[in-house]
Amino acid sequence: MSHDFLAELDARGLAQERSDGLDARLARGPVSAYIGFDASARSLHVGHLLQVFLLAHLQRAGGRPVVVIGGATGMIGDPSGKSSERKLLDDATIETNAAALRGQLERFLDFSPGPAQARMVDNRDWLAGMSVITYLREIGKHFTVPYMLRKDSVQARLQAGMSFTEFSYMTLQAADFLHLHRELGVDLQMGGADQWGNITAGLELIRRVEGREEGADPSAFGLCSPLLLTKAGLKMGKSERGAVFLDPALTSPWEFYQYWLADEDELVVRHLRWLTLRTADEIAAVEAEHAARPEARVAHRALARDLTARIHGEAEAALQERVTAAVFGGEPIDDPEVLAVVHREVGGFALPAEEPAPIDLLVASGLAASRGEARRLLEQGGVTVNGARLGPDGPVPSRIAGRWLVVRVGRKRLAVGRAEGA
Repeated sequence: MSHDFLAELDARGLAQERSDGLDARLARGPVSAYIGFDASARSLHVGHLLQVFLLAHLQRAGGRPVVVIGGATGMIGDPSGKSSERKLLDDATIETNAAALRGQLERFLDFSPGPAQARMVDNRDWLAGMSVITYLREIGKHFTVPYMLRKDSVQARLQAGMSFTEFSYMTLQAADFLHLHRELGVDLQMGGADQWGNITAGLELIRRVEGREEGADPSAFGLCSPLLLTKAGLKMGKSERGAVFLDPALTSPWEFYQYWLADEDELVVRHLRWLTLRTADEIAAVEAEHAARPEARVAHRALARDLTARIHGEAEAALQERVTAAVFGGEPIDDPEVLAVVHREVGGFALPAEEPAPIDLLVASGLAASRGEARRLLEQGGVTVNGARLGPDGPVPSRIAGRWLVVRVGRKRLAVGRAEGA
């Protein structure tokens, strides 16, 4: 498994850091590895995708992925990469969120029975019942304060007044690794680069509990991927409307598709390597075409299609391709399914029961701020409705399927009118 898994990660640029001895351990056979996800929201977001793909590559190479839902640690909050302490969650919220995350992870991982079966566990099962005395005797005694203070995640938060609750987080994550190592045979913890301090704390705890001398052959290992960052060094996953979630109720498939279609030119091919399962040859072909015809945005369209299909399904990805072509292509739109998406996501307005005059239609669409501006646009000949040029005196074309009017000003400004109840 060593060659298949690590070679794949290295080829894709997904293995930023790994602990000593991991290659030798993987050479002995498949490994069980875990990544933790807190249950602070009902959906994963774009920032989680790299870690999810680490688990997918592991399973494809014959390893067994274990997903740890941080039901207990989510009540506390990881200080890594945070500037403030997060809100504490109750049991009901965590259970609801965890169920939603499981459904999203099934898009990437196979949870059906088999030697590489993915498994999801909740760390409340072993942490919630642990008494303070047990925690201090079995976990806390293995950590010195100077060791914990040296961690970057702690240093970054000290000046803001880090609470003891947050300070203790790394010891609880280490306790997770120890429990999974003992009870489920998990030898590897993976995560983003900002988790390296927490991961190495787990390695240290396992070494101390097992009584291994420092420098001895390890029994547990860590691996970190790069972080998903913009070219400016900021974490990816934000849009004008906030975080980009995988849940379509929080981020619509249109918004999700457009987010990746607008990916930064310098990063899009890298993201194809990181966030798809396309082969090296397939990515190389896209990269060559992208370099030859950058204006065609071949790599952007491939990335947007691939991720949208994986998360929202092939039919939805195909629909978003059609909608995008319709909106930005400038050609007449006559597909009611496409029109419904454009009306909802791009620019929709309500049509009156009676046919409006051209000037009134343009004002109602929002493409003209006043009747005077509407008249000027119509007189200049830059307005079309359902693909037909419209003048100030009409007539307005017939509605598509009895309810839709597509109003364009030039090629880039678009609004779709819908007659309610038609």
